[in-house]
Amino acid sequence: MKTILVIDDEQSVRDSLRMILEYEKYAVDCAENGEQGLTVLDRQPVGVVLLDVKMAGMDGIEVLGKIRQKMPNLPVVMISGHGTIETAVEATKLGAFDFLSKPLDRDKLLVTVRNALQQAALSEEFQRLQARVEGQRRILGNSRKIREVLDIVDRVAPTDARVLITGENGTGKELVARAIHRASKRAARPFIEVNCAAIPADLIESELFGHEKGSFTGAVAQRIGKFEQADGATLFLDEVGDMSLQAQAKVLRALEEGKLERVGGNRLIPVDVRVLAATNKDLNEEIAKGSFRKDLYHRLSVIPIHVAPLRERRDDIPLLVDAFVEEVCSRNGMAKKTITPEVLETLGCREWPGNVRELRNAVERLIILSPGTTMDARVLDAFSSGSTEDAGLLDGGGTFQEFKERAEAAYIRRQLELHRWNISRTAEALDIQRSHLYTKMKRYGLMKEGAEEDADRAE
Repeated sequence: MKTILVIDDEQSVRDSLRMILEYEKYAVDCAENGEQGLTVLDRQPVGVVLLDVKMAGMDGIEVLGKIRQKMPNLPVVMISGHGTIETAVEATKLGAFDFLSKPLDRDKLLVTVRNALQQAALSEEFQRLQARVEGQRRILGNSRKIREVLDIVDRVAPTDARVLITGENGTGKELVARAIHRASKRAARPFIEVNCAAIPADLIESELFGHEKGSFTGAVAQRIGKFEQADGATLFLDEVGDMSLQAQAKVLRALEEGKLERVGGNRLIPVDVRVLAATNKDLNEEIAKGSFRKDLYHRLSVIPIHVAPLRERRDDIPLLVDAFVEEVCSRNGMAKKTITPEVLETLGCREWPGNVRELRNAVERLIILSPGTTMDARVLDAFSSGSTEDAGLLDGGGTFQEFKERAEAAYIRRQLELHRWNISRTAEALDIQRSHLYTKMKRYGLMKEGAEEDADRAE
């Protein structure tokens, strides 16, 4: 259990709080002034701070400000014998968890401390989950082309410059956009994403700019669009090359004027939005065809970033594979599996038209199809050259358990085919007993007529 730190210049108050809290099995440390309290915070972890407002030297409000600078998520409960509404408001603005008046009520004190500790625990859990998610969204790679992308991200992120990210499907354009937002001064605000290709042309304007009640059939209530939601934050227009010309005109106006008008509305609404855009299309070709506005292109591409396809940065494949193995095994509660150099070399030689996304899917399939702790060439062969039935493995729907059963059946079938339905050799390759293999074959309907007799004669 983390320590509760009491900062108060009255010995009697410190002793009283220590007695109450230690009786409830809390660990307690005390400081008689602000400077001493800050020193304690520097040398040990603390769960909650009980901080007196009126103290000689550095008062509680000043100490609270310094704590917030160093530890923004640490709950601080202000206590005062001369509490005023103004002081409470000021402390709340600085991020105080609660404000208690002296003489302290024992029950209220304990409830406040318990709630503060619970909030701290929830905050830590959220940060852990956020770190895990962001870790999965990080840009991986040591190749020259990825280092160039990361260098541009570092340079452009602190500014408000608009960025156009280009590249094939699956190269990680969204990851680049999120990296820019994460390192920007807007990082504390939301990252609002719009997939322009996934929204019908007649609804894209409402999605982006919102609409007023009754502006069209089905508009039963006012809707706030993505531009307004991203006020003070970052708006990511994914697949911007698929946006209709009418919507492009309104986006251009919003970028030029910093204002928008809801569908069916008659007033301009000011917005402060940083726009990042991405596309897998060649926008110069789209401009030549008349399907994309040249003036909007120049507005969006203040800083262009091109993400190279995976086939042009094969040096990144081992790092990507290792990260995907770690993530997939951890997510599925599996022991980390090992990929042999032979399999890794094979993965590195492929063209990967689906880029990083396709590689990740391939690694996940290899992990699920692998019966042991090591993935070898036979597993890769079974995955890549299976029958037509096996090729539809991921399209069968159903639950995750049903998918695992389909995967196991496909893998066993392939191994039987590779060993010409020789039961003994197949069981040996799978590292299971013959009886176990027979059971699985019957379960999945894999028995070939005469297979057992043929296998025994072959031995």
